[in-house]
Amino acid sequence: MLPLIYFLVGLLATTFGAAAGLGGGIIIKPVLDLLGQYDVATISILSSFTVFSMAIVSTLKQIKSGAKFQGSNTLILSIGSIIGGILGKEMFVFFINTLANENLAKSIQACLLTILLIFVYLYMSFKSKLPKLCVENGLFIFIIGLALGIIAAFLGIGGGPINVAILTIFFSMEAKTAAIHSVLIILFSQLSKLMSVGLSTGFSSFDLTMLIFMIPGGIIGGFVGAKLNRLFKNETVSKIFKLVLILIIFLSSYNALINLLSFYRV
Repeated sequence: MLPLIYFLVGLLATTFGAAAGLGGGIIIKPVLDLLGQYDVATISILSSFTVFSMAIVSTLKQIKSGAKFQGSNTLILSIGSIIGGILGKEMFVFFINTLANENLAKSIQACLLTILLIFVYLYMSFKSKLPKLCVENGLFIFIIGLALGIIAAFLGIGGGPINVAILTIFFSMEAKTAAIHSVLIILFSQLSKLMSVGLSTGFSSFDLTMLIFMIPGGIIGGFVGAKLNRLFKNETVSKIFKLVLILIIFLSSYNALINLLSFYRV
């Protein structure tokens, strides 16, 4: 049953991720935390590989389908996310080594994720009442990409919901367009993170057995999610986005509480 569970986690997470720009890691991370089979560092790598496989497939399918990207802005964002992914990975390693406690690390990550998602949900719910921006300054765009890459790599989530919110705030993108660009940013940030790990510590210290089930799920999810993104209206994509956010907020809050209680018991 365990391989099937991990395959379904990869499949469902990346299907929603590609369709609504959530990425998939935002679902994979808290679900694997809940299952409790792996440590926080291994969960981060499992999530990154699965989300990266989804992002490749989804982006290629979107390009083949004629999706339009915002030229130089997209390139600058992607470069920023690559550097941010490397910095975020180094920050994550420092964070884990400093705390030296698995339960506390998971609890802090879950708390940070919950807080971020609450802000994203509130923004997406009231964005119609807020002013729209259209940033053109290259340095500011780079800084945005850098911040997104750091958050994605540090929390091990791919950064999808935060990407979508930022793209909507600063570039006035509709839900579907933001979803496509979010997946592209995820592609580069997760690539840089995985390359950084591969070139430094390598992957031999991680138990990646379940990747043979999660990556196929991510590939299928990338195909299906990209197709759904093309078929759905902006309103439908927004509803899926907010519904998944609510579920993950509750799940992350639960994980934060359980791991914090475990920490104090120790």
